[in-house]
Amino acid sequence: MTAETPETAGTPQSPGSAAHQARRETARRLGTSSWAACLAVFPLGLLGAAMWIGRLVRPGGDDWCFLPVLRDDGVAGMIGKFYLHDNGRIANALMVAAYGAFGVAGHQWFATVSGTLILAAVWALVVATLRRTGRTAPRGTPLLTASMIVAVFLFSTPNTYKTYYWPASSVSHTLAPALAAAAVIPFLRARTRRGHAIALCVCALAGLFIGTLSEGTAITAGVLLCTVLLLSFRSPPGLERTRTRRWCGVALAALLLAGIVLYTSPGARSRRTRFDTGATSMADPQSLGAALRTFGDILGTVLTTWTYLGALAAGALLGVLLRETGTRTDGPLLSRPLLLAVAGAIAFLVAGYLCTVVTLPAFRHNLMTYGTRTWNDYLFVYVLLLTGVGALLGKTLRETPGYTLASAAVAALLCAVTCVGLAIPLIGLERDMAARAVHWDRQDRVLREGARQGAEVLPYVPASVGHMRDPFGNHGHTVWPGTCVADYYHLKRITYATH
Repeated sequence: MTAETPETAGTPQSPGSAAHQARRETARRLGTSSWAACLAVFPLGLLGAAMWIGRLVRPGGDDWCFLPVLRDDGVAGMIGKFYLHDNGRIANALMVAAYGAFGVAGHQWFATVSGTLILAAVWALVVATLRRTGRTAPRGTPLLTASMIVAVFLFSTPNTYKTYYWPASSVSHTLAPALAAAAVIPFLRARTRRGHAIALCVCALAGLFIGTLSEGTAITAGVLLCTVLLLSFRSPPGLERTRTRRWCGVALAALLLAGIVLYTSPGARSRRTRFDTGATSMADPQSLGAALRTFGDILGTVLTTWTYLGALAAGALLGVLLRETGTRTDGPLLSRPLLLAVAGAIAFLVAGYLCTVVTLPAFRHNLMTYGTRTWNDYLFVYVLLLTGVGALLGKTLRETPGYTLASAAVAALLCAVTCVGLAIPLIGLERDMAARAVHWDRQDRVLREGARQGAEVLPYVPASVGHMRDPFGNHGHTVWPGTCVADYYHLKRITYATH
């Protein structure tokens, strides 16, 4: 009969053996942390390169009309322009003033500043969510997850220039959803009565700000808040459920109040008149049907864009590496992840359709081309949803013997491949932006010099990037925003030129 070793016989391990096992476990954890941190170089490098490309941004489109107002009338003039004439978005006017006050330099630095803010918000959201749900991950993993989410969100869209580099669009449809997500962080981190009071104040201020910054983001946030309220009925009565409902109620009330301020503003009434977008016209069966068909086309584009799988892979990697800490505070819903995933998917679809209903009248013939930037109001939720589903998948694979290492390797490889896939079109965009920057700077010097010499009418050669509108677009047939350009250079008017 073969003698059994102490391990196989079930006898206690010696102190030296236990210490050896502890050292091996520590080394394994450190190795995992270093590996996750090294993998984060891919999305962080992509984001860093994209921020560097931001130096090539030059004013275009609506920027031509914003800059003269800021120069002549300041922030008050910009608020008056938005509230009284353009669209009623007071917070939007403040955001435009924040970068527009620095002129061309503000446009050049916008990508770096906004990209850093979005990354910081998503990173903090991932960390707060892990703590709230009683889980931890190796050092570097939350940053990897956050940077992948941001990279996929910014660069998987059909038009990265309008999503990320054009400030006038980004503050309304890219930065806005990230700011809305950041407003959740104080609630997730609140542990005391004072913490919950601060969370309520933050969500109230955020609701008022988001509601007058972006209608699409406000709609998306409202749908998500209603979803959380409905899910709260599946939780047992208690302090956590009461606090969650109170927080959602305050946020919804703030969004509603901001919506009333925006809808009743002279600027919003003017916008509805221009586009014939009254509430009745948007709610008629023909408009609702057209919005449903258009949203179906949008989903067809989004669901066939393979780079969104990078968010799923990042979530799967996070799920594989997660560990329980035993400090869970979110109640029984965490034990029903499928319910959360289905509710999130339904919320995304509802929010996307409602946003399409609202935006379609203003982009009746070009929501699939010129208006793609408005998709970001709800695509941010889509990316977060994919990450969450990936985390659930990774958790399942982690609990399946023999699949943990292989799952982590496949997820890591897909993250890296996604970053490479996102970088390729970014290289082409950089070339186009560099060519426009050279042309813009040369023409800017010519126009300024002509204005100093007393000229009142000067030729203008259009140059566009990212399907941006520039004076005399469409081979000289579209004059807008020629009047704003002339005002910017203190001219009476500009004329179309080809060279």
